[in-house]
Amino acid sequence: MLDTVEAGDKVSKKEWQAAVPALRLELVSLQRRLLETADFPVIILIGGVNSAGRSDTVNLLNEWLDPRFVDTEAYWTPSQEERARPPFWRYWRDLPPAGRISLVLNAWYVQPMVQRFFGRMRRRSFLAHLDRGVAFETTLVADGALILKLWLHLDRQRQEKRLRSWSEDPLQRWRVGSLDWDLCHGYDRYSEIAEATLSRTSTDAARWQVIDGSHPRARSLVVGRLVRDALRSRLDAAAAPLKRGSRATAARRPAPAAGASVLNSLDMTLSVSKKRYGKRLAELQGRVNVLARRAREEGLPVVAVFEGWDAAGKGGAVRRLTAAMDARDYRVIPIAAPSDEERAHHYLWRFWRHLGRAGRMTIFDRSWYGRVLVERVEGFAAEPEWRRAFDEINDFESQLTDFGVVLLKFWLHVTDAEQLRRFEERRDTPYKSWKLTAEDWRNRAKRGAYEVAVTEMVQRTSTPLAPWTLVEGDCKRYARLKVLQTVADALEAAFESAAKTPRKKQ
Repeated sequence: MLDTVEAGDKVSKKEWQAAVPALRLELVSLQRRLLETADFPVIILIGGVNSAGRSDTVNLLNEWLDPRFVDTEAYWTPSQEERARPPFWRYWRDLPPAGRISLVLNAWYVQPMVQRFFGRMRRRSFLAHLDRGVAFETTLVADGALILKLWLHLDRQRQEKRLRSWSEDPLQRWRVGSLDWDLCHGYDRYSEIAEATLSRTSTDAARWQVIDGSHPRARSLVVGRLVRDALRSRLDAAAAPLKRGSRATAARRPAPAAGASVLNSLDMTLSVSKKRYGKRLAELQGRVNVLARRAREEGLPVVAVFEGWDAAGKGGAVRRLTAAMDARDYRVIPIAAPSDEERAHHYLWRFWRHLGRAGRMTIFDRSWYGRVLVERVEGFAAEPEWRRAFDEINDFESQLTDFGVVLLKFWLHVTDAEQLRRFEERRDTPYKSWKLTAEDWRNRAKRGAYEVAVTEMVQRTSTPLAPWTLVEGDCKRYARLKVLQTVADALEAAFESAAKTPRKKQ
């Protein structure tokens, strides 16, 4: 791919002055359309060697566009905060909302390329990093994002000439670092790595455009026109009326299937006496306290997810868990309907940004599973959206567990009769009535549809490293003890595993 790039023709100053005003006007007009009418973000990756004009291209696009609505992100060595979380946390955190443009320097492929260049990463790990980046982009594009990937290329001779010229100019010397010279001197090696990267990560969802960086004016016009054409094409397509039958099918209301529910196998008669509960609760909370303090000291990240029926006891289980820990060691994230800011991003964005640092426990009271539960049943997500969410969720969770996160997922189950009893108790008890809403009654009327959704959720997202724990909740005391027991057992297992295979210090 790089071998076929030919140096473009020079653009004279006169040609430049004739072409730029119209191009800038088009870009700003398209940006305004994007901001005012579009429901998707634009992400522009700018790769290649620095001497080919990466930074200059970013600066130029900020000049030609309205910079108030452009986010410029540049990544290099992760900070301490970033190292304490899964690698893609920082990229998810910085995603632009719908209507905005993000210019990304040193994106998710650059660090693996440099590590591979210096021999610090094996080929298998390198390819796995590239594939993770492709999966990330595919997820964003499936949700509507426009991704434009620009690779600025400069041959060895021109690289060396440009770097030498900058180094000899006191006003340009700051542009040149030791890495620039390393990549120039190792041109063949780095070109081979770049070629492998471009070939593996150029997909139908987001293809690389390779641009010659020899002549700054020519390069700038090519970049500006590529951005203009991509924006215009996408905006025009979004504005065009859909053909009959082309709109995504709304989520079908699944009919209850007799005997198909994974919840039917639970023994809902399980219970614990008050006397036994008090003693066992103290024992388990003490055990969790010791393990949570050890997790903080050793930098072990923990994520606990609580899903379940309304009035199933999620809040009570969470309170018994947090009561066992130092308040500095956990954070509870209650999940409700997404805000306007959250709706302007991919649905996983709000969960990525809430991930705690290594050594802390992040507790989600409801979670990303809303996409395949309430959004599925209520029709807030079209069927193609919630169906692809299973793979997106599995990929998300695999990134957590690959990083070393202890991921705990609880579904708290209560029978239909017990849920009704608790609803009526809430309704008739003044200090509990606030907990019961019209939405709770409406959800209860669709219990059969939710059971089908829960069954598919468990079957498709319960994995060896992120299994679901189904909690029999008709007896609240039993449910709370089971949650605490599961947390303690999982933490102990993680420490035992770490002792056999030491985890990298965060």
